[in-house]
Amino acid sequence: MNSIFIVLPILTLLMFCLGLTLEAKDFLLVIKRGRAVAGGLAGQLIMPLLAWVVAMVMHLNPIFTIGLVLIACCPGGSSSNIFSMLAKGDVALSVSLTALSSIITLFTLPLIMQMVTSAVGQQVGIQLPIKNLLMQNLVTMLLPILIGIIIRYYKPELAARIARVLSKLAFPALMLLAGIFFVQHKETIITNFSVLGLAVTMLLLVAVSFASVLCYVFKLKTTERRTIIIEVGMQNAAQAIAIASSPFVFNDGRFAIPAILYALMMNVVLLTYVGYVKLKG
Repeated sequence: MNSIFIVLPILTLLMFCLGLTLEAKDFLLVIKRGRAVAGGLAGQLIMPLLAWVVAMVMHLNPIFTIGLVLIACCPGGSSSNIFSMLAKGDVALSVSLTALSSIITLFTLPLIMQMVTSAVGQQVGIQLPIKNLLMQNLVTMLLPILIGIIIRYYKPELAARIARVLSKLAFPALMLLAGIFFVQHKETIITNFSVLGLAVTMLLLVAVSFASVLCYVFKLKTTERRTIIIEVGMQNAAQAIAIASSPFVFNDGRFAIPAILYALMMNVVLLTYVGYVKLKG
């Protein structure tokens, strides 16, 4: 079975769920609390550079280098709001950062991936149909977000009920997706697990460390720091998997392997962080 028929509906539903939770005030937070928003977005947008450095240090092959940068280019994950709530962070900031990064990366992701593919992909015959990637992102991400926002505006009670159901499905859906890809590519994953596992863990730890430093530079409050660390560390793995497996873009599930391992590790690391925060009080 072609996994694209699973990943695209899951990604679309996750983005629709995000739209159902958004209001105008979530975007106005840029004006009211610009420093916190700027810190969070800076951490998110520096992720591809960190991924590139890790890939070069680890001497990853072109496919895994592109895959690692791909997951780093993706916006914050849909579960980051829940993690922020568990860590007693700033949930309003988390919602705004997830929404803004989801929209901004619609355009930054194709540009960055074009540069990376040109740098390491052409030597092994890998090309990126950038127009197809942009169109797929608009259809599977921006459009569902906009539909969700419209429903929230005209039918807030209905939107709240739907969002409650979909939010409970987000994490199981992502794990199902990761499980399917793991089974499909288990030999490649097992063969490269030591290198790729270390690479994604390095990227995750460097990312949250850099986010922590940014928070001190921007002189943010404790609740804001907790949220930004989670937001930067948690990436939308469903989007990376959709791009990797899409017949309109890379059409090769191997590009998704770094995203699959990252999805697993980010939950381990960030749940550990949430536990530490709760114990610390």
